[in-house]
Amino acid sequence: MSAAKKSIFAYRELIAALAWKNIVVRYKQAYLGILWAVLKPVMLMLIFTVVKSFVGIETGNIPYPILTFAALLPWIFFQESASEGVNSVTSNAALIKKIYFPREVFPLTAMVTKLVELTISFFILAGLMIYYEMMPSIYACWVPAIILYTMIVALTISFFGAAMNVYYRDIAQALPVALSLLMYGSPVMYPLSLVHKKLIEEQAAGIWSNDLYTLYTLNPLAGIIDSFQRVLLKGLPPDFEAIYPGLILTLAMLPFSYLFFKRAENWFADVI
Repeated sequence: MSAAKKSIFAYRELIAALAWKNIVVRYKQAYLGILWAVLKPVMLMLIFTVVKSFVGIETGNIPYPILTFAALLPWIFFQESASEGVNSVTSNAALIKKIYFPREVFPLTAMVTKLVELTISFFILAGLMIYYEMMPSIYACWVPAIILYTMIVALTISFFGAAMNVYYRDIAQALPVALSLLMYGSPVMYPLSLVHKKLIEEQAAGIWSNDLYTLYTLNPLAGIIDSFQRVLLKGLPPDFEAIYPGLILTLAMLPFSYLFFKRAENWFADVI
């Protein structure tokens, strides 16, 4: 992993240049430009709000639209970083065949591109907080750490998925389906507190309740989304009991994912 850090630092200018190219190419001829980056979370927020009016979801004293929008920010950042990261090597086949540089630059570039879009979405969230008269507390200082954790999760999937996608293009087709299913297993449409209430407090699954809750929090996005909402909207510190299972799993998988990517990259130019 120390080699990865050196590569990131040594090729930081290349990563920045490729990320800027991605942004320019994507939005250059779009009438709304980079504002398209915030349309997805805004539209999903509106759709979830309409669904909530029929279903009924307990959100405490936090208005549902801003609670959902705050959940969508880290989720969409993760989802699109992972999706583009997995496709990043095959989509740059011409560049790979021309010159050598560490191939992890491509997943990193995909993530940096989405980081720019995430920054824009933060302004929308700030506007919603002003509208609902919500002021962030000192715990908002946890936001950079939560975003960094989200980046690590996305890179863990991107490294392994990008290497596999070179050899098996079905990976890129299956990933959107897997991520769509994962969204329903993450506290995006509903808060984590509802899952905690059903499984831990009410023991809805009987003797399996505690194990099911632990299994649920093995999904890193469960702790990420809940913590993001807590520190920004609720004025509370992160719930580390919800974070630790997913964090431990991610830190255990990241080295293997990166090593698999580095071993596979030796044949990228031949296979791609």
